[in-house]
Amino acid sequence: MKKTVLSTCMAFLFLAAMAQENPYIVKTRGAKKSAQAFEVSDLTGIVPEETATDFISQNFKFYSLCDWQEGMKFMVIPEKYDLVVKTFTDAATGKEVSSMPLKYKIMVYKGHHESSDGHSRIDFHCQDNGRDYYYEIPSGSFDDYCYQKTGVPTLAYLGDVDIAREKLMGKTMYTKTQHYRIDTEYDGDGFQDVTVDKDMEVKVTAVGVGTRSFPVKIIVEDKDGNEFFQNVAISKTNCGMRDDEFIMDEAKYLFGNSFELVDDIMSINSYNYRSYIGKIIHTKYKTKLMNEATKKMQAIPRMMEYQIEAMNPHKNDDKFTLKLKNTTLGTYFYGDFVLDAHRAENQEDYFGYIFAPGPGKKIQTSEASRAMIRAGHVGIGFTEDETMMAAGEPDKIEHGQAGHYTWIYNRSNNKLLLVDFDGSGVVTKTSTKDGPKAGKSTQKRRKGGSGQRNKGKATPL
Repeated sequence: MKKTVLSTCMAFLFLAAMAQENPYIVKTRGAKKSAQAFEVSDLTGIVPEETATDFISQNFKFYSLCDWQEGMKFMVIPEKYDLVVKTFTDAATGKEVSSMPLKYKIMVYKGHHESSDGHSRIDFHCQDNGRDYYYEIPSGSFDDYCYQKTGVPTLAYLGDVDIAREKLMGKTMYTKTQHYRIDTEYDGDGFQDVTVDKDMEVKVTAVGVGTRSFPVKIIVEDKDGNEFFQNVAISKTNCGMRDDEFIMDEAKYLFGNSFELVDDIMSINSYNYRSYIGKIIHTKYKTKLMNEATKKMQAIPRMMEYQIEAMNPHKNDDKFTLKLKNTTLGTYFYGDFVLDAHRAENQEDYFGYIFAPGPGKKIQTSEASRAMIRAGHVGIGFTEDETMMAAGEPDKIEHGQAGHYTWIYNRSNNKLLLVDFDGSGVVTKTSTKDGPKAGKSTQKRRKGGSGQRNKGKATPL
């Protein structure tokens, strides 16, 4: 019993030593170490300057087992099941070998052959110990087996890792999910799940081997110096999974569902959308945007100030979806625009026509009023500015006696919203009535004071 325990301990120590010397094994900062770690800089190579027009299809080719070429490299990354069921046989002795001593070893594909008793075997040469091994196909011929998803168990395809390291080291990417991991053990496979912001800018600090199904481990760093990683499938060579199995929780392990490469964003459109993120802009003209809170299109007046939260380009047209945060209300709005005036079907679709850089009009309002505005209501006691934030600029203005006037809004249900102001520019009454859709008035709204806001009834937009 003591001898068995000692042998197991020695095996784990041997694997730990191998991991320390293996450049394919990379860890996030903070993983507990039992020995000095290699420097990430040792893994870096010359990063090409060219920009991929289609990063995945241009750089990562899927190889079915039928198309494997001699010299392709794989790393033995056994899972718990693989430690019980032996995968490889030593070609020299004809004896099956445990995957434990082969863990992290590189297997070079050497073709396939049939044994004298008619069994099909897939041949490998171990780069690390100089020995030859084979994987015996459970049943049938190689030609029958190679079209299946099964492939060769335990083997993570290093071709994807090598290309990803060459193409991604030092690159800027953006997170496409919130779920990632950090290493907790330097000499083991321990990890901890972490949650990060989506669409966050990160930089690739290391690329190594992950698992058989998700062979490329990508470690990234955010602007605060926090590192985290994701194991991803890219070409899916020998991953052991069909395309339709990358669903639910597994979907995030596809490269495109975890990361977005800046170069790939640029390939969709010649504009660098990311350079706009965080900028303050304001509306030059009236427009309509979808209010995230009400899920309805809302009229937006001129000089409203927003911060750009996201710009997501469409794949099938020249537009992008703009996500804006109102700097006064904190409410989010969405709209579809183009950046090139020549590609706009009409000028209202052109980003540069509707918006201008820099702050807009500063509007003072109470918390009670802000809550009503976010809910899409015009309240008694609102100023003109607050009314415009809630309902937009009026379609028509009617003037009454003693300086009183009414803002009239045409509604899509053939209703009119009437907002009555007193002479100081404060809302005294709101009402609705039936009426024909009126054309937009070119009358300018009269300038009104801020007035005193009082709690009262509210009329929905």
